[in-house]
Amino acid sequence: MNYDAALSTAINRLHDEGRYRTFIDIERTRGQFPHAVWNKPDGSKAPVTVWCGNDYLGMGQHPVVLTAMHEALDATGAGSGGTRNISGTTVYHKQLEAELADLHGKEAALLFTSAYIANDATLSTLPKLFPGLIIYSDALNHASMIEGVRRNGGAKRIFRHNDLAHLRELLAADDPETPKLIAFESIYSMDGDFGPIGEICDLAEEFGALTYIDEVHAVGMYGPRGAGVAERDGLMDRIDIINGTLAKAYGVMGGYIAASAKMCDAVRSYAPGFIFTTSLPPAVAAGAAASVKHLKTDQGLRDAQQTQAKILKLRLKGLGLPIIDHGSHIVPLMVGDPKHTKLMSDMLLDRFGIYVQPINFPTVPRGTERLRFTPSPVHGPKEMDALVTALDNLWSHCALNRADMAG
Repeated sequence: MNYDAALSTAINRLHDEGRYRTFIDIERTRGQFPHAVWNKPDGSKAPVTVWCGNDYLGMGQHPVVLTAMHEALDATGAGSGGTRNISGTTVYHKQLEAELADLHGKEAALLFTSAYIANDATLSTLPKLFPGLIIYSDALNHASMIEGVRRNGGAKRIFRHNDLAHLRELLAADDPETPKLIAFESIYSMDGDFGPIGEICDLAEEFGALTYIDEVHAVGMYGPRGAGVAERDGLMDRIDIINGTLAKAYGVMGGYIAASAKMCDAVRSYAPGFIFTTSLPPAVAAGAAASVKHLKTDQGLRDAQQTQAKILKLRLKGLGLPIIDHGSHIVPLMVGDPKHTKLMSDMLLDRFGIYVQPINFPTVPRGTERLRFTPSPVHGPKEMDALVTALDNLWSHCALNRADMAG
């Protein structure tokens, strides 16, 4: 076999479909974000405004976080030195897990290097703990949840997105004595819609199922202390396992689950993705703990972010642009074609210094390609005006008319 030719074929197929992903090399400067510097392929530099980052609240440059990281780095050095089981557990890791357990009102929390790994490792391990377990997974769950369910070797049922009647039908069709778990998200990041948490908990109680919620795009953002949508809705005590990230609203890195002490102990003891992975650097854990602690009381940042999202949605609607608005902080602008989406992204970057990454298949279904904007408290009126003006200019006057762009 000509392996090189096979690689070329695979890569060229992405180019032909308009789905080839280009990394934009940017330099963030503390205190200047969302403004950054774009290191262009020709070696030159240009200013850009980042509109697609997941540092939703700007905590990646918050003094509280940076101070904690500097102090931990000076005190301990760079890396953790090992896995959590072998010399890689420090006071900073334990402090972070305590903050997270307190955040979610759970007995314990377990720290992973990312929320992807936390989902994958936990969901793939649960059938070892509950033989015969059936996992009922929402059709639009994140790739990390899908991978964990796929790899666990147990039975699975996929219910149509947010379709409670379909979920009930699937639950009712299985043996009442079989262990069950319902896996879903609080906010689905591509459309920005909410999962029906209370109703799913009702079904879980009726059919004797555990509940597993991914709050990745909600932690830090919703609820009086930033614990997520389940906290906002007064439902955290009805969720058995909560998954979250430290790399979005908290502005650092890492993922976790929060659950009972016994559940966390069992996952810790059986999950290869936890056992065999070097733990986060102490400085990262310290910064994340500081961020979690700070956002338990900084409602002002959450309010400011929600205000910015509402303003952007209102202004884009005023232009007649096809956005999706489910009431969350995520602002998807539907384009509907991968090549058109890439063209829009490129033109925003080249002509206006605005960076928003195209979202294409397989992240979203074919025909629903989009630009996904994530306004934050550090996107002020000047940045908002520049973005709205650029989108109005491109949508109205570029070679692609609005009907084409909408697919």
